[in-house]
Amino acid sequence: MAKESNTTTDLRIGIADTGVDLTYEIDGSIDKVIAQVKEALDSGIALSFTDAKGRQIFVPHSKIAYVEAGNAANRKVGFTSLQG
Repeated sequence: MAKESNTTTDLRIGIADTGVDLTYEIDGSIDKVIAQVKEALDSGIALSFTDAKGRQIFVPHSKIAYVEAGNAANRKVGFTSLQG
């Protein structure tokens, strides 16, 4: 997926018959990510996408147990000084 104006979606995919889930941050709107998941499930093809770090991900449609998608929260890092 190509980058879209700083829109990021968190995607969590549960893998069937295991206790494993995969979590990725995807560049793109939640609507586009959900449409891509639906297309893979409806057509019987592997779900494939590129995450925010540029990694190529492929998940066989038959191994997808569940999918959670949501807007990624802006992560802020802060520093404080402790005075005592």
